[in-house]
Amino acid sequence: MKINTSETEPFSCRLTSYLLWGIPVSVCFFMLYPTINMFTTTRTDTLDLWLPAELEIPFIPAFIWAYLSMYLIILVPVLFLNRREQKRMALELITVTVISAIIFLLFPARLGFVRELPSEPLYHVLFEQLFTLDNPHNLVPSLHVAWSCTAVLAVSRKATGWIIWVMYGWLLLISLSTLLVHQHHLLDVITGGLLSLTTFYFARNVYEKNSRTTAGTV
Repeated sequence: MKINTSETEPFSCRLTSYLLWGIPVSVCFFMLYPTINMFTTTRTDTLDLWLPAELEIPFIPAFIWAYLSMYLIILVPVLFLNRREQKRMALELITVTVISAIIFLLFPARLGFVRELPSEPLYHVLFEQLFTLDNPHNLVPSLHVAWSCTAVLAVSRKATGWIIWVMYGWLLLISLSTLLVHQHHLLDVITGGLLSLTTFYFARNVYEKNSRTTAGTV
């Protein structure tokens, strides 16, 4: 196992930086996602971007825990990234959010699953809150998958061994959970991952180019 963290930057500094970068990322998300979701509920041109066979995917309420763990996985990078790397990840998150918002407007989708509330009290409450906060639109691409994938890719630049396998396994579980709690369809999951990957590699090229330019001027 190899963990390549920034030993020159104290954790307190990296945590403060991570929280500060979370402000513009959160502002971008909350300005776009809920607004477009609400707007799409008023539209009559929504699309069925799923295959009929997907509607046979079972509804498994217990996977809500994996689904909600997305809010934990995006915190993991603070353990590995220095402040410059945190900036890159924040810009990647903003990029995937803005691009997704544009796609949501161009291809307004509607969920094919019929939303149902589980009978078990705890899951009933959890899903009731989820359905209240998140309208059945903003599907393609899945920001749930895109954000999780962005976090995992950021960690993959600094960690190896069992840690990276755990992160990719966690990402797979989150992606699967979006289907099993009937929040997304297959196309949503695939495009969310592809958007994150594309943004990651584009950002890598930009940062490597800037690094070479900076090194050449020193």
